[in-house]
Amino acid sequence: MTTGVAQTGVAQTGVALSTFATDPTTTDVVGRAIDLADEAARAGIDGVWFGQLFSYDAVTLAALVGRAVESVTVGTSVIPLYPRHPIHLAAAAKTAQAATGGRFQLGVGLGARDLTEPTFGIELPPPIRGLRDHLTALRPLLDGRQDAVRTETITAAPPLPTAVAGAEEQIPLIVAAMGPQALRAAGELADGTLPFLAGPKVIREHIAPVIRKAAADAGRPEPRIIAAVPAVVTDDVDRARAAAAESAAFYDRIPSYQRVIELNGSSKAADLFVIGDEVVVADGLQEYLDAGATEVVVTQADLIGDDTRARTWEVVGRWASGSR
Repeated sequence: MTTGVAQTGVAQTGVALSTFATDPTTTDVVGRAIDLADEAARAGIDGVWFGQLFSYDAVTLAALVGRAVESVTVGTSVIPLYPRHPIHLAAAAKTAQAATGGRFQLGVGLGARDLTEPTFGIELPPPIRGLRDHLTALRPLLDGRQDAVRTETITAAPPLPTAVAGAEEQIPLIVAAMGPQALRAAGELADGTLPFLAGPKVIREHIAPVIRKAAADAGRPEPRIIAAVPAVVTDDVDRARAAAAESAAFYDRIPSYQRVIELNGSSKAADLFVIGDEVVVADGLQEYLDAGATEVVVTQADLIGDDTRARTWEVVGRWASGSR
């Protein structure tokens, strides 16, 4: 079998899967996810990513899909750090790594305070302090070590071994970071960033320079910059634009997204959607690589239906084969 996995062992192109779980026609979430991952692999796409909803568990689903479809990497985009404890999150990630034969990637993020605190009844610590503390605790745990980490915001002191047989290959730790302080933390303590709705200008001027300098100063390898790009190949651009405006309105109210949208010179989140024919979308994705992204993950391809999703994925696969 010809695989879609790049020689580096990580995905250079990916697609995000999430809306299938809320589709009323879905009768088996795991089975549908496996079918979609297989379709993505056949289109020439390297990896599939799962967002964390309030229904399925993204790490578990990624493990099941990666076990069934051996020609893709699988990852989470992203797991909110709260309220999961690093010991529990690392254990799940190592189990997924073992299940997939080393093809799992852990994407994490701070989440939205206004959503997290009332949902779980917890009070979050200062965001950057909490992010740094979690990343500091996660790395040794993901590596199967038993280091004790005690900080202002977290204690992770496993009393027993944490290694998982079959998960020896290091798990990439990716942070959904866009602000300068979060990017510095990701560069110093993780393997890269996975920004969403950060346009090419933001990647070039605000994300790539900060995270690369932070990684270099910390003596870390070149960080991955995985641009999550909403993209739809369609002839009905007006319909897709209207759907984008509706689906992305939520992000217009979140300060961190407002900032990167403005930095890109855009007025609203929907402006960052790449919508058009095959040439428009391929050129739009290439702009992210030219701006400094190392990889692209296409999101929202099913914005107006499965037909456009399949068409978009085919374009992504063809574009990726020519961009390497």
